[in-house]
Amino acid sequence: MQEFLKILFASGQKGFELAFFILMPIMVFMMAVMRVLDQTGVLRRVAILAAPLLLMFGIPGLGVFAIVQILFVSFAAPVSTFRIMDQDTAISDRKIAAGFSAILCMSQANATFPLSAFGLNLLVTMATSIVGGLVSALLTYRFFARHLPDGVELPAADEIHPSGNKQNLIQMILIGGEEGFQLVLKAVPELVLAVLLVNVLKSAGAIQLMETLCGPAFALIGVSPASVLPIITKYIAGGTAMMGTTLPMLQDQSMTALDLNRIAGFTINTLDPVGLAVLVSAGRRFGAFAMPAVKGALFGILVRGILHLVIF
Repeated sequence: MQEFLKILFASGQKGFELAFFILMPIMVFMMAVMRVLDQTGVLRRVAILAAPLLLMFGIPGLGVFAIVQILFVSFAAPVSTFRIMDQDTAISDRKIAAGFSAILCMSQANATFPLSAFGLNLLVTMATSIVGGLVSALLTYRFFARHLPDGVELPAADEIHPSGNKQNLIQMILIGGEEGFQLVLKAVPELVLAVLLVNVLKSAGAIQLMETLCGPAFALIGVSPASVLPIITKYIAGGTAMMGTTLPMLQDQSMTALDLNRIAGFTINTLDPVGLAVLVSAGRRFGAFAMPAVKGALFGILVRGILHLVIF
C-alpha cells in the first residue's frame, strides 16, 4: 500500500506539472487566438470559401466550420456546430453522416498543440487530417451511407455558425484565454489518471511485457515497441489520456519524437470511446448515423496512419 501511495503522489505531481506548466500556456494562447479569429469573422470567411469544394466529398457547408474547430480548438468544439446541423432539415442525413465521419478521423487541437512542443510535426499532422477526413467523408457519402436520403444543399454566408455579439480585442483575448484555462482544468483528472496508469503498469512490469509481445509486429512497420502503451491508452481512455501517457515517455526519452510522428496518424483522432460519446451527444441524427460514420473514419485513419509511416 505504501508503494502504491508513492506512485499515486508522484503521478499527481506529474499530472499537475503537465497540465499547468505545459498544457496551460499553449491552450490559453491558442484559444485566445481562435476567439479573435472567430469574432473578427476570419474563420467564417475561410469556411465559406472552402464549403463548395468540400461539398464534392459530401461534407455540408456547416461541416467546414466543424473542421476548423476540431483542428484548432478541441475535440469537443464541433458539438456546437453539430447541434445546428442536426436541427437543419436542409442538410440531408447522408451529408450528416459524411461530415461526422470526417471529424472522427481528424486530429484534435487539444492533443496536437501540446504534443507539437515535444516534436510532433504539426503541419504534417493537420495535412494528413484533412486528407484522411476527405477520404472518410467520401467513402461514407458514396458507400456506407448511400442508403440514407440525400438532398441538394447550397451553402450561403449566413449559414456559417455565427460568432455572437461583437467584443473588443481585449475582451476576445480574455474570454479565449479563460476558455483555454477551463479546458486544461477539465483535462487534469484524465492526465493524472493517465500518468498513474503508466506508473502502475511500469511498476507491475506490464509495459515491458506488452513491448515484448507486440515489439516484433511493431518493428515490421518501423515503430518502436514503446509506442504500444500510447496506442492502447488512446483506444481505451481517449485522446487526452493518450497525450497524458505520451508526454512523460517523451520527457524521459523512453519514446522519441520520431516514434510519436510515426504513430500520430493512428492515435491522434477523435474515434475513441470518449470522443465518440461527446460528439454523438450533439443530436439525434448524429447518434442514429454513427455507424456509417465510424466505418468511413476507420478507412480514413488507415490512410492517415500509412501516410505518417511513409513520411516519417
